[in-house]
Amino acid sequence: MRTVYREKKYTCGEYLDVFIYPVFETGKHRGGKRAKRKPSTEAQKKLNQRHREEKLVRLLHANFTPEDLEIHLTYRGEQPGSDEEAARNLRNYIRRIQRLRKKLGLPPLKYIAVTERGKRGGRYHHHITVNGGIDRDTLESMWEYGYANSRRLQFTEDGLAGLGNYIVKSPVGKKAWTASKNLVDPEPVTRDGRISGRKARELAEKIQDNTRLEKLYPGYVMSAAEAFHNDVNGGCYLVARFYREDGKFISPKQKPKQKKREGRKTE
Repeated sequence: MRTVYREKKYTCGEYLDVFIYPVFETGKHRGGKRAKRKPSTEAQKKLNQRHREEKLVRLLHANFTPEDLEIHLTYRGEQPGSDEEAARNLRNYIRRIQRLRKKLGLPPLKYIAVTERGKRGGRYHHHITVNGGIDRDTLESMWEYGYANSRRLQFTEDGLAGLGNYIVKSPVGKKAWTASKNLVDPEPVTRDGRISGRKARELAEKIQDNTRLEKLYPGYVMSAAEAFHNDVNGGCYLVARFYREDGKFISPKQKPKQKKREGRKTE
C-alpha cells in the first residue's frame, strides 16, 4: 500500500498552523475491502474536542486583534431554566451591542460566543469575543442578568490558544459556539509529497529542535509542536503552530529567543 505524506497549512492572521500526516491509498484486499479499525468512543471524544479547539483558535486568530475584547458573562441569583433560555439571553445581549454599533456608526459586530455550565453547580456562563470600538464599561453595563468582566485580547507566541481551549472545554447546546456571519474562515492549503515519510519521521524524532521545522516555513517562528506515531497504521503525525517573525501582535519583550525555545512532544 503506497503512502504519501500530506502537508496542510492554515494561515490565520499572524499565525500559521501546520499539519503533516500520511495519506494511504485505498484498495481491495483478499476477502474484500480492507477492514478499518474504529477508534474507541473515549478516544473519538478526545479527538473531536481537539478538532473543536483547533477550529475555534483558527477563527480567533483570523478575525481578531489586540484591539478587540473578550467578555465573560455570569448570572446573579436565579439561573436560566434551560439551555434555550440561556441562549436567548445571550442573543439579546448581542443584539443590543449590534444596535449600539450601528447607532455609533461603527463597523458591523464580529463575534464568537460560547455558553457553558459549571460541572459542579451547573451555573450558566457565557464567553464572547467581539471586535473593538465600544469601551469596556459600556459593554459590561449592557449585560442585565448578572456580572460581566472584559479585557483586551492578550496574544502570546501561541496566540489565543489558551483562550480558545478554555472557553470551549464544555459547551452546551447543539453547536459548540455561535458566531457572526462576517468572520473569515481560513481555508487550508494542502500539498502532497513535499515531505517524505523519512523526513516526517526525522522531524518527529527531533521535534524539540525548532530550527528543523522553521527552515520549511521561512518568515515564521515555531511556538509549539507535537508529534506522535499511530500504532494501527504505522503513520507519523505532526502538528505545529508558528507566528510571523515580523508580526505586531507579540511585543518584543514577549518573544523568547528563537534558539532557546523548545516544542512540546507527546507520546
